[in-house]
Amino acid sequence: MKFKQLLVILVTIPNIAFSQSVTISTPRTELIVNATPGKTLQHVYYGTRLNPSDEKLLTDIDGAKIDRFESQGLMNAYPAYGLDCPNEVAFACKHSDGNMSTDLIVDKVTTSSDVNATLTTISLKDRKYPLIVDVFYKAYSDADVIETWTSISHKEKKPITLTQFSSAFLPIRRGDVWLSSFYGSWANEARLVEEPLTQGEKVIYNRDGIRNSHTAHSEVMFSLDGKPQELNGRVIGAALCYSGNYKLRVETGDTEYHKFFAGINEDFSYYTLMPNETFVTPALALTYSNEGKSGVSRNIHSWARKYKIANGNTERRILLNSWEGVYFDINQEGMDQMMGDIASMGGELFVMDDGWFGDKYPRNIDTSSLGDWVVDSRKLPKGIEGLLADAKKHGIQFGIWIEPEMANTTSELYEKHPDWVIKAPQRDLVLGRGGTQVVLDLSNPEVQDFVFSIVDNLMAKYPEIAYIKWDANMSIMNHGSQYLPSDKQNHLFIEYHRGFSKVCERIRAKYPTLTIQACASGGGRANYGVLPYFDEFWVSDNTDALQRIFMQWGTSMFFPALTMASHISASPNHQTHRLVSLKYRADVAMSGRLGMEIQPKNMTEDEKIFCKKAIADYKRIRPIVQFGNIYRLLSPYDNKGAASLMYVNDEKSKAVFYWWRTETFCNQHMPRVLMAGLNPDRIYTIHELNRIDKQPLSYEGKSFSGKYLMEVGLEIPYTHNTDWPLQSSWSSRILLIE
Repeated sequence: MKFKQLLVILVTIPNIAFSQSVTISTPRTELIVNATPGKTLQHVYYGTRLNPSDEKLLTDIDGAKIDRFESQGLMNAYPAYGLDCPNEVAFACKHSDGNMSTDLIVDKVTTSSDVNATLTTISLKDRKYPLIVDVFYKAYSDADVIETWTSISHKEKKPITLTQFSSAFLPIRRGDVWLSSFYGSWANEARLVEEPLTQGEKVIYNRDGIRNSHTAHSEVMFSLDGKPQELNGRVIGAALCYSGNYKLRVETGDTEYHKFFAGINEDFSYYTLMPNETFVTPALALTYSNEGKSGVSRNIHSWARKYKIANGNTERRILLNSWEGVYFDINQEGMDQMMGDIASMGGELFVMDDGWFGDKYPRNIDTSSLGDWVVDSRKLPKGIEGLLADAKKHGIQFGIWIEPEMANTTSELYEKHPDWVIKAPQRDLVLGRGGTQVVLDLSNPEVQDFVFSIVDNLMAKYPEIAYIKWDANMSIMNHGSQYLPSDKQNHLFIEYHRGFSKVCERIRAKYPTLTIQACASGGGRANYGVLPYFDEFWVSDNTDALQRIFMQWGTSMFFPALTMASHISASPNHQTHRLVSLKYRADVAMSGRLGMEIQPKNMTEDEKIFCKKAIADYKRIRPIVQFGNIYRLLSPYDNKGAASLMYVNDEKSKAVFYWWRTETFCNQHMPRVLMAGLNPDRIYTIHELNRIDKQPLSYEGKSFSGKYLMEVGLEIPYTHNTDWPLQSSWSSRILLIE
């Protein structure tokens, strides 16, 4: 391979005596900066690992041709505002004397290591002011991810005002660079959009205040070799690990580089930093792969399961959630019936959703009771104790729904503590869902204690509870804290998520193995700021199998299957009213964390038998799906009539292949899908799961080399050969390959 083909990001620098090059390495990637004391921190390289001679060459190449860009901040790895005003920056502040400029130079470099990672800290200081910005790089020894973030502190006599405080800056060499990002809305989350980077600025942001992944995601990919490919090409992936408002910026100006900035959204959140206080930004996780977008996904998934997801190496249970089955119609007998049904089909957990609580104000609709976390004894005369006894009787575990960050104005909590809610000074409340919902102010330590107590009281009284579905169904609609002082109202968005993290840390310290799902009107909390405290998230309130293919495809770019709650629901679907076969619904749900969102008593016996077999098959493939390496093969966004992906275990001894038809026309032609990730020299046997055809596939039970499956592939029938009542416009296949 020629040297020029190895370059991903390269900034050449002139020869500088006594320059200090710092290399931050993972098993297959590295990031190089020049950290010469007394000089600006310079970004040199990020990409595949180089040999030592090539690393040295980077600092020796004549940089005369691009010297003019140094004055524009390109070479500065953390550019600050004031002495280079025309360009986008990572950092800006107003000093206590009103000075708007900052001039950061390297002070010192320190490193520390443990068995899992090496932490490099590069301390920057202002040439004239007692301002310190520490830039951190955490490189993992067993995952190809580098986390980078900053901490900011000062010793000026008076407070300074932070107006820009990005976590990281990354220059990306111009060429045919494409950006993969995600947009959406409620019930239509994580839609993939791919576009070439052109002149100007691309901004992806969130200002919801509570949830941050409905309308956009804080994760992006940069494909460096043209239109993004799944299995080939150089790709950089970046994920901001933050639960609150964020902003991602890509500026393309008159230099040879795209400039990527990521961090907390500073809009309405300028921060007043006191002397000797330290402000820490969230980490930006970076990865690089020359194996396309799927390669980036595999890197991120592996890192996340080890380090960024609660109980990331624990298999997720198969559950039935009550919501679409009964909605608010909770009662003791109905819950017992649903537990018995999911147990009979082989499920392992039952989750009672909204509608179980409220005394003075019963929770029968969504306009009351949030905050009053007491059992409604009219619906549940035997209480939670009775439900736990029923779960034990059926041999399954029990979970429960809560929405602890929210309240209703129609609630005993609000009557006692109207001062606990987020409210703009001198303004009437802006109300959310149902015309009565409000957000509790987590910047307030009393509110933090209350939210913690909701979980703590449940678990102390009912330690057998195995699962909590934690919902969040409102944005911050009016800017104001009744707790923060008048001169710190601009801290609301940041302090809310600091309080949220403090609560989550307390819960996890006391209940480390409790399974907690992040639900936020569906997929509003799919991010790596939340997942260290949560085991999984609800991908979307939309359970329609066809639309889930598109949403879960986008979600899988950065999140592994064990985080993606994917449920078999009713037909017609409750959101789209689409009629979809049970097999297709099961085949889609089995590509994530399998569950059910349905009233089983409305199912036929044949449907229950099918689901029982599907659940048994999922248990066979669960380790491969939840811990395997993803290879996305045929994208639904390519509009070729089908979608296909597969998971392969680390040993390459087993794989699961999925194929779903996404449209149906007569005399349609679709591409033959080639597999990936297998060992070309090993022999694999094919078995279809969830089969409904009268006859097996022609290759059922037959064996093929990995080379054949990856270079020739298997022909997937477009339809199912089955009885007329089971015919459907939606065909799908799951193949176990071992």
